Amino acid sequence: MLTGLLISLLAVVALFAIPVALDFRFDWPDDEGNEIILTWALGLVRTRIPIKASERIPATSAKRRDSTQSGSGQPRNVLAAVRQRSFRERVYRFVGDLWRAVIKEDVYVHARIGLDNPADTGKLWAFVGPASAIAKRAKSISIDIAPDFVSETLEIDSRGRLRLVPLQVSIIAIGMLLSPATWQGIRAMRAR
Repeated sequence: MLTGLLISLLAVVALFAIPVALDFRFDWPDDEGNEIILTWALGLVRTRIPIKASERIPATSAKRRDSTQSGSGQPRNVLAAVRQRSFRERVYRFVGDLWRAVIKEDVYVHARIGLDNPADTGKLWAFVGPASAIAKRAKSISIDIAPDFVSETLEIDSRGRLRLVPLQVSIIAIGMLLSPATWQGIRAMRAR
């Protein structure tokens, strides 16, 4: 009984140790040829997932939910968690660990963004500009994001390949979930 359980557990761990590759192509507003190709087990499993922007749910028919509400209908205080230094540092470490765990190959992203008000575009660019400059330093990634202060626009042209090991990502996620800083942040969000 115990031997069978141990063999099953080792088989699951072995399956999770096999890398997964995601080849993607995404263009907006043109959605012709947008897709994700998922490859696992050295090509034995290969799935193509088409992405059609025209099949999105129209914003007028979608129900909007207040972001301050949880599933139980009680308000969440996300800022209380963000104000905790230990929680912020743990989230930064989690994002950094995920960034390093994903192997990026020939990733290309070109985007133009603009809002209807040039001042709002400037505020958005104050956040996006430095983030894109930091991302440009990464190996095997070409990122070019430009602001458009004249018109409201969103254009994205991206393609590339991402590889990850599900076991490694699972360990990073479990580490985040079991961290005392995460639980302190959750308790702060639930507190009124």
